[in-house]
Amino acid sequence: MSQKEPSLLTRLQTELFQMQDPGYRAFQCKLLPTVPPETVIGVRTPALRAYAKELLKTETAAAFLQALPHSYFDENQLHAFLLSELRDYPRCLAELERFLPYVDNWATCDQLSPRVFRKHRPELLERIRVWLASDAPYTVRFGLGMLMEHFLDGDFRPEYLDWASALRWEDYYVKMMVAWYFATALAKQYESALPCLEQGRLDAWTHCKAIQKAIESRRIPPERKAYLKTLKRKPTGEAARPQSAPSESGNSKGRNTGSIR
Repeated sequence: MSQKEPSLLTRLQTELFQMQDPGYRAFQCKLLPTVPPETVIGVRTPALRAYAKELLKTETAAAFLQALPHSYFDENQLHAFLLSELRDYPRCLAELERFLPYVDNWATCDQLSPRVFRKHRPELLERIRVWLASDAPYTVRFGLGMLMEHFLDGDFRPEYLDWASALRWEDYYVKMMVAWYFATALAKQYESALPCLEQGRLDAWTHCKAIQKAIESRRIPPERKAYLKTLKRKPTGEAARPQSAPSESGNSKGRNTGSIR
C-alpha cells in the first residue's frame, strides 16, 4: 500500500467494506481458487462499477491507481474498472502495463476491457503480440482476450488464429481462454477457424473444449455442430484445473466479446 496517501486509501477501503455482501463474498470465494479468501471483501459487481465511475471524478482515483500492489481482490476489480473507463489511450496503456503483473485471477483479468482500445486497434495489435509472448499466464490470457474481443469481426485476419494456436501452456486459465477464443472464432469466422481443428493444431484437451463450447453456442447452426462433433479427439490428459475453478470459460461478463452463447 502506498505511504503517500494513507488517509485517502484507507477511506476507500472503508467504503468498500460498507458495500460488502457476505453472501456474495462466499459465492465469489468458491469461484476464485487462486485468490486467498481473506482478501475478498464481497462487493457486488454493479455496485463496484458504479463506485468506479464516481471515483474516477476525484483525486483519489489517481492515488489509488498508483497504490500497487493492492491488499484486496475487490481493489483489483476496482482498478480494472477504472482502467476500462480511461479515455486517453497512452495513459490507459501505461497504467495497464503497470497493473498486469499484479493480476492473479481470471475474474480481474476478464474485467479488464478498456473502451478506448476500440479507437486504437492498430496500436493495440502490437501490444497484443507482446502480451501473448509473456511468461505471466494472466497477461497471456488478457492478450488473447483482447484479440478475441477486437479482432474477430471486421478487423479479423486469418493469421491471428495462428497466434492463438501457437500458444502452448499447461496453465488451466490460459488453455481455457484458447478454447474460448476458438469457439468464438467458429461462431464468427467459421471457414477460417475450422481448418485449425481439422488439422489438429491445438492440443487434444483444448481442441475438445473448443468444440464443446462451440456446440453449446446458439450462434452456430445445427449442421455445423454435427460436423464439429465428428472432429472430437480423445484427450491425452486433463488441464490442471484449480479446485472450484469455473467449469466454463470463466468469463466474468466484463468483456464485450460478442458472446458465443
